[in-house]
Amino acid sequence: MANNPAPSVSAHRCVFIAGPTASGKSALALALAETIGGEIISADSMQVYRGLDLGTAKPTAAERARVPHHLIDVCEPDAAFDAARFVQLAQTAVAEILARGRTPVFCGGTGLYLKAFIEGLGSAPPADAALRATLEATPLAELLAELEQHDPACFAVIDRQNPRRVVRAIEVIRLTGQPFSAQRATWAAADPALAARYYCLQRAPADLHARINARVDDMFRHGLVAETEQLLARGLAENRIALQAIGYRQVVEHLHGERSLPDTIELVKVRTRQFAKRQLTWFRAHSQPTWLSLTHGEDIDQPLKFILARIAA
Repeated sequence: MANNPAPSVSAHRCVFIAGPTASGKSALALALAETIGGEIISADSMQVYRGLDLGTAKPTAAERARVPHHLIDVCEPDAAFDAARFVQLAQTAVAEILARGRTPVFCGGTGLYLKAFIEGLGSAPPADAALRATLEATPLAELLAELEQHDPACFAVIDRQNPRRVVRAIEVIRLTGQPFSAQRATWAAADPALAARYYCLQRAPADLHARINARVDDMFRHGLVAETEQLLARGLAENRIALQAIGYRQVVEHLHGERSLPDTIELVKVRTRQFAKRQLTWFRAHSQPTWLSLTHGEDIDQPLKFILARIAA
């Protein structure tokens, strides 16, 4: 089993803005980076793919012109990408940003990526090709039943709609004989000092749901179906990881005649709301951020002032 890498020393020179989808973290990170002379590092497992633009709510060209962004559009939709690759690229980006005398501002909702960068990748074993092929051929319901039996802690927080993550959890359990959650527990304990540089946004459920619904409507209005058709021509269907992105998977099913467009739009809203809830559950269980509660209609001035005061102390 691999040794647990040391936590990132440079993490203490970064700022981390996390939270569920549509919570407002991108706007806050952009304003923060502009104010302190920072550059943004995306911590989103789907924004790394070229062409997955509308469905992942990538920053616009205008936003990227205001502040440099990193770890966006770094691989094709038919390529694999994981936490280890994220850490490698993020460490390079941080070093380059610091060398320019600027501040790295991480922004994203993939908590696993942030945790891996801050604390190390953990001691879970590498993938086993033969075992993985067997698990991928096993019905998801059977895998979930096995996970619930052998690792109820992981079962409680895992994305049960994401076969890739369920397969990985079962793979680790079978290879090590230990719960997948125990592998995570071997990571270094979070440094309390990082709480002053690690923020997670939260909103009342009704407010967050309304923001999610509006975002999904906007994605479809701006051409999510056409974008998905283009991605399929570029190999999206061959990448189990990228195809798991909420919105694209449902649109692919629509294009295959499984449901109407209105029903697809509504399903994407439901899946996105469920995903946001799982994101919050993950951050509460696996990280120790400073929580910032935003209310309906509130702009980012107050949370921005709060963060500026904390990181200057």
